[in-house]
Amino acid sequence: MIAPRILSAALLSVTLLGGCDRPGSKTGAAGKSRPAGNAQAAATATTEEKKMSTNAAPNSEKKFAVPSDDELKKKLTPLQYAVARESDTERPFTNEYWKTNEEGIYVSIVTGEPLFSSKDKFYSDCGWPAFSKPITDTEIKELSDRTAGMVRTEVRSKLGDAHLGHVFDDGPAEKGGKRYCINSASLRFVPKDKMAAAGYGEYLKIFEQKN
Repeated sequence: MIAPRILSAALLSVTLLGGCDRPGSKTGAAGKSRPAGNAQAAATATTEEKKMSTNAAPNSEKKFAVPSDDELKKKLTPLQYAVARESDTERPFTNEYWKTNEEGIYVSIVTGEPLFSSKDKFYSDCGWPAFSKPITDTEIKELSDRTAGMVRTEVRSKLGDAHLGHVFDDGPAEKGGKRYCINSASLRFVPKDKMAAAGYGEYLKIFEQKN
């Protein structure tokens, strides 16, 4: 396990502005560095949904629903609401799941739908959780993001339309070359040994598959 970095105030400011972009990377940032509440600016940003290949998804019996905005304000913390609903960005290196190594799945903080698996998680020095792929392509959408003076690819959940982060082409080659840089605040982690009790038993088959 790698010790958290100590950032100066100036370096942290630059890091948040650049989001998940790493030094030397040719891509833009993974997190939108907008103040919470700046949803209007995000709404005017040019978005263009990309075509994505579809992986086979488990035949889910668990039903997921989108809570009302009032319900979300009661259910989520201010940070979770700002990230998921207003496309804000949490701080790097101090967020909840950046260095989580336990087996399990990461579900949407808004709807509870499964999005990412620990099997596809890898360490990234960007300071946010990084995944090589989602559990299935059917649960997320990728949009062109031209905010903050950069051209990036935003990742959002299809159900609930929650902002998750950004995806880049600088991930591990042996894992497909993608790096899904995701805000911990947009996720809830369900440990493997609690998945069945939480209604995600059918997703245990993920851990029986060979990499």
